[in-house]
Amino acid sequence: MRAAKILFKGQEAGVLTQHDDGTFTFQYNASWVEDSSKPSISLTLPKIASPYHSSYLFPFFYNMLPEGSNKQVVCQLNHLDKTDYFGLLLTIAQTDTIGAVTVSKIE
Repeated sequence: MRAAKILFKGQEAGVLTQHDDGTFTFQYNASWVEDSSKPSISLTLPKIASPYHSSYLFPFFYNMLPEGSNKQVVCQLNHLDKTDYFGLLLTIAQTDTIGAVTVSKIE
């Protein structure tokens, strides 16, 4: 199992988890859901208390990944399998993102 903090403008909004069977869960932090001034991180992931489950990486996070030759270079330099989308997300989405959402590995 691997997990990552999902940050919105530097504040922890929730946790993305990849389970050992390859499925994914995204769960907003309770404090984020309870605070009406905090937005959803995506239109496809509205703010709710219950977790989201998926058999593949949620499209919102998948769309943060590099493609083509950029993906090849990042995977080669970081010794990642090009199908390890979660590993790729953890590698590049800590700093190199468009928008307010970043991803931070949970140690």
